[in-house]
Amino acid sequence: MFPCSARVALAAALSAAAGFPQQGADTAPSFRVNVNLVRVVATVRTQTGELAGNLQKPDFQLFDNGAPQEVAVFERHSDQPLSVALLVDISGSTAKDLKYETDSATKFLKVLLGEGNLEDTVSLYGFNYEVRQFKNYTHSLLSLTAAMKELHGEAGTSLYDAIYLAARDLEDREGRKVLIVVTDGGDTTSYKSLKQALEAVQLADAVIYPIVVIPIANDAGRNVGGENALKFMADGTGGKTFLPSLGPQLDRAFSDIVDELRTQYLLGFYPRNVPLTSDRFHKLEVRVSRPELRVSARNGYYGEAEDGNGGSAPRNSVTPRTQKKQ
Repeated sequence: MFPCSARVALAAALSAAAGFPQQGADTAPSFRVNVNLVRVVATVRTQTGELAGNLQKPDFQLFDNGAPQEVAVFERHSDQPLSVALLVDISGSTAKDLKYETDSATKFLKVLLGEGNLEDTVSLYGFNYEVRQFKNYTHSLLSLTAAMKELHGEAGTSLYDAIYLAARDLEDREGRKVLIVVTDGGDTTSYKSLKQALEAVQLADAVIYPIVVIPIANDAGRNVGGENALKFMADGTGGKTFLPSLGPQLDRAFSDIVDELRTQYLLGFYPRNVPLTSDRFHKLEVRVSRPELRVSARNGYYGEAEDGNGGSAPRNSVTPRTQKKQ
């Protein structure tokens, strides 16, 4: 067992509105041109929820802190390699349902790795009071299936720690990056907060898909607060939240994720004339020209800040418990 270094940059609350610097009555906002490409993965659906995969580059508009940006990179049905962090809740509260969850997850892996890019990889994490990486990133369905059999439910739930650590592992990987979290929505033992977990996902340029398994339909028997927290993270990264029961609904949730990953658009831009704020968080907005369509994409990224305010924040001294297995 060894600690994973906590390198997260501490920024202002992600939901805070971006503001311009006010040094004087006649002071104009600071602007900057950034040579670094910002990538945005977008999913477009009709009003009835069907995926729309036939759009072209002119159909999209990008805004960075309100400033319009030129779409420099456009890919439809992107063939870029996919890195998927599959996080499975193995706390005591999920023990009785774990077999059904891993059965559905195994079906998902067969489809994803059997029909996708040969460079697509998956890493398997389990989390209870600690976070353990049961299998590092691999394209081998056999090794992932074997690792899935090692999952056993017990103890507390470090949900936010798991998301934070998996996102840090994703940060330096190339291509599209996705976190899929299978859980009942509760968090009882995390060192990291919801805000820190979401920030780590944003820094990794990843999309999160929570699958909150609902064995109890009555709100009185559900962790509604946990569900709302996961939906907040999904919405902030351009993902989607699923609330299935065990069995066919859970299988369908995994199937819908595969369909969405195959129908995504990859947009890229070089920030130009962007108003800067005191923190590093840039508010992103992606629009489509057709009013009958709805687009899902991450709501921001971490970039440049005003001079004197964009330096490194102090490191967090609290480190989640983690184990890694190759």
